[in-house]
Amino acid sequence: MNAIDLLEDQHQEVKKLFKKYESLGDGADAERRELFEKIADRLAAHTSIEELYFYPSVKAARTEEQLYEAVEEHLAAKRIIADLLQMKPDSEYFDAKMKVLQESIDHHVEEEEEELFPKVRKLLTEEQLLVLGIQMKEEFDEIMEAEPRYEVPMQTDVAAPI
Repeated sequence: MNAIDLLEDQHQEVKKLFKKYESLGDGADAERRELFEKIADRLAAHTSIEELYFYPSVKAARTEEQLYEAVEEHLAAKRIIADLLQMKPDSEYFDAKMKVLQESIDHHVEEEEEELFPKVRKLLTEEQLLVLGIQMKEEFDEIMEAEPRYEVPMQTDVAAPI
């Protein structure tokens, strides 16, 4: 799977988890926490592979501005995740923070898929995207073996370098 297809699949997976979260009724605190943890783990691993592999690989004059914005968006999402990790799902602010996280991620995904990815397809060959995708998938799977959400609070000081 090439790098862009991998990232788009991960975007869709997180989008589905957010929709599932939205459909939960009152009193579903255990399910809220479980879905938050799934979302947080996937976002933590996803942002890691983007910051470690994808963004540095596609940094060029035509993408640089978008990449700086992307890592700032990652930082904002990480800060929300760090807040949520300290909260209980029955907190009056938990659902509100989840909504803000969802909106932030939706915006980030839209910009990547509509603006960044088309530029990247022009920058890298299909073979380069495939090699990068394999590397990113292996790293993602390795990161997901732990509970990557617990690494997020240590990543909230500054945006990742690209």
